Amino acid sequence: MEKISPTSLAEHSWDNVGKLIEPPYPRPSSRVFLTIDLTPSVLEEALSDQNVGVIIAYHPPIFRSFKRLTLDDSKQAIILKSIAQGVGIFSSHTAINDWLAKGLGSGTVKPITPASNPPQDHEEAGLGRIFTLDQPVPLSTIIERVKQHLKLQHVRVATTNKHSSGGLISTIGICAGSGSSVLSPAKTDLYFTGEMSHHDVLAALDKDTSVILCEHSNTERGYLSEILKPKLEQLFKDDDEKEAIDVVVSKVDKDPLEII
Repeated sequence: MEKISPTSLAEHSWDNVGKLIEPPYPRPSSRVFLTIDLTPSVLEEALSDQNVGVIIAYHPPIFRSFKRLTLDDSKQAIILKSIAQGVGIFSSHTAINDWLAKGLGSGTVKPITPASNPPQDHEEAGLGRIFTLDQPVPLSTIIERVKQHLKLQHVRVATTNKHSSGGLISTIGICAGSGSSVLSPAKTDLYFTGEMSHHDVLAALDKDTSVILCEHSNTERGYLSEILKPKLEQLFKDDDEKEAIDVVVSKVDKDPLEII
């Protein structure tokens, strides 16, 4: 995971990434389990597979400090059950925005806020992405591309007068998950993220920036099967000293919100 998404690039001032749980008595295992959210139902799915020894959860299940560990609290229960079953947990709350950009068409991408002193092979690291299309297109075209890329039937859209009257999209600010703070410095035609507050959407429209919202984890989940799973499998395959390890993606994990 350090090769794919170095923890040195994380926002350690508020985020909690890397190795979160190292069980003292790990179960014999040959499988890594991927999920966006480690909920009680997802944990049950992982623990029911006796071959799973490590869970990689995009959203860290340990985010705030605990003064005690009891089963009364669902977050604490997840930690206790994982340790009791000998399953480790790693969190990698980064690295998805480039995958989001791949679904928007042909163009170039750069960070909104570049990382300072990024490690080798991660020179383009940083917060968010600005995607510049080679060929400007109507907002309706980008909406359809987003739906297809994320396999969604519906998205939420806030449209400026300029774009509702035929103005084209040339630049797109991208941030997976909750994007307001990351996207606000970007001067682009469109913001593409999971969620923004009502007032942040109004502020974007006031800057002549349209907004596409897909719900928080819908902007993240496809990365697991399309990018992270094959990358991990290739790294395991290249490591001749290790036993065969396979990677699976949760079938239970889903965004809690639906548009119906």
